[in-house]
Amino acid sequence: MKVGILGGGQLARMLALAGHPLGIECVVLDPAPDACAHVAASHIVGAYEDRPSLEQLVRVADVVTYEFENVPAPSVRLLEEHLPVYPPSEALALSRDRLTEKELFRDLGIPVVPFVAVDSLEALREAVDALGLPALVKTRCLGYDGKGQVLLRSREEIPDAWEALGGAPAILEGFAEFSREISIVALRSRAGEIAFYPVSENTHQGGILHYSCSTDSDPRQREAEDMAGSLLERLGYVGILALELFDTPRGLVANEMAPRVHNTGHWTIEGAGVSQFENHLRAVAGLPLGDTSRKGHSGMVNFIGVAPAQEAVLKIPHSHYHSYGKAPRPGRKIGHGTICAPSRESLLRGLEYLRELAPLVR
Repeated sequence: MKVGILGGGQLARMLALAGHPLGIECVVLDPAPDACAHVAASHIVGAYEDRPSLEQLVRVADVVTYEFENVPAPSVRLLEEHLPVYPPSEALALSRDRLTEKELFRDLGIPVVPFVAVDSLEALREAVDALGLPALVKTRCLGYDGKGQVLLRSREEIPDAWEALGGAPAILEGFAEFSREISIVALRSRAGEIAFYPVSENTHQGGILHYSCSTDSDPRQREAEDMAGSLLERLGYVGILALELFDTPRGLVANEMAPRVHNTGHWTIEGAGVSQFENHLRAVAGLPLGDTSRKGHSGMVNFIGVAPAQEAVLKIPHSHYHSYGKAPRPGRKIGHGTICAPSRESLLRGLEYLRELAPLVR
């Protein structure tokens, strides 16, 4: 079995590494000659819109998946004419546009903050009048890790915010009062089997995930499963889907979904019966899903901008070090560390040490 992956970053690298024990070979399509997945997968160097490169992927792959949302829709449609592509292109199209994503949540009865589409400076002013402040104005497409969004606190900031977003089609979102940010990683097989990992608690800095911690019998687990499950069923989904949520006094409110393996699920590599990466490959390859239950108490810390010394990380009890093979650069995810400990106390202690070693460098 050969699995084609659109994108050759760290998620593709970890997918490819998970595929080796299963006898699954991964082939990545990525325009960067030094894409970090090339050490674990075959690499077609080409643009995502390049037809000869796409046709080469069709010739060598049995099924195609992707590691990020910003894949051109025409490229996915071309691949779908020849090969199974999972998750389905509808999930990709809906999730890459914040407006259609919010509309999908609303149509399924999944709570969201109030939102208004805006396509001009005047429309943004009118949306602020309707929703009030503070509020977030976000580009509808291509934003990630805190990019493509501006927090508005006063009306005087509106012109600068619109200019900062380049006048791109946008969405204004009301501000959610929440006690914590959580996510659930869900999956569905080609046969319709559904499974969920334990909810993760997440902490962001400047819009970038800094660290994530798995939970034990989380009081919001069932609520999160119901929301994610409705998305899996509605989309006829195959593979891993992550749903990011705000925990508010009135219940969970959906922030966004990601139709791929997800940063908040990295702890599953050591901390679950079967990792999100192996389970994604199992799903798209038509294999039975694996155990999603926790092994011990697990969490992860992203290495952003610069990686801590490997020796210092590995001195922490129950720690694991993951390098992505990327050069250091402010704001860049270049690795992560995980703790898989026998108790909640030792997990939190280990994560504290790890965070001290790995400050976020923007």
